[in-house]
Amino acid sequence: MISILFLGDIVGRPGREIVKSLLPGLKAKYSIDFVIANGENATHGKGLSLKHYTELMEAGVNAVTMGNHFFRCDEIITENDKYINMVRPYNLNPVIPGVGTKIFKVRDSLIRVTNLLGRVFIEGADSNPFTDLDKIIAKEKADIHIVDFHAEATGEKMALAKAFDGKITALIGTHTHVQTNDNRILPLGTGFISDAGMCGLYESILGVLPENVIRHTSLGIPTRFEVPESGQSQLNGVVISADERTGRTENITLINERDF
Repeated sequence: MISILFLGDIVGRPGREIVKSLLPGLKAKYSIDFVIANGENATHGKGLSLKHYTELMEAGVNAVTMGNHFFRCDEIITENDKYINMVRPYNLNPVIPGVGTKIFKVRDSLIRVTNLLGRVFIEGADSNPFTDLDKIIAKEKADIHIVDFHAEATGEKMALAKAFDGKITALIGTHTHVQTNDNRILPLGTGFISDAGMCGLYESILGVLPENVIRHTSLGIPTRFEVPESGQSQLNGVVISADERTGRTENITLINERDF
């Protein structure tokens, strides 16, 4: 059995700090073998700088997935070769630097991590995540296959999970920054949750200052969303217990921690 910790969207400094603070204890408590984290908001709430990518790697994250804010930091394009363990959305234009699926060796097993963008109420996808995932599975097998589906609509997330039930180990939804309570194992053994949540400021709206979001939402005025540099934070995610012999999820447990 392999134990995988998946951390929801890391938002700004508060998100990075709580990951650094709590990750060692979580790894010990759940005997974690591999850590995946969505890092597309780790730099000031939008994007992932090389500095912050390195910070997450040094904190104990093994693979970083992304999303619709992939392009927010220029160096992720200009210095992409330095983001060795980053997996960007597969269904971006194929000329974009980086890979959308990557295999990691853990003990004697191969773990594939795939990142896909949704197409409902979200922009950026250049191709169909359903046909793309078919292509990825047909190319090369792995013992365990974890998919980060960065999408807005819960229905689209469940549709992709149901379509590939038994063909992938787990589909973890990201993007909404709100942890859902629908973690489950589908009939053919694929683990699922609509959204893993976020690692970021607790007294916030999606990790940013509430007054920014209230001003923009209530008045329609363009507003810069600010991520505070400090504050009490939360860490959301899931632990997936996967059987490397069958490729199935045996258990999927919610993680919801706070630093106060």
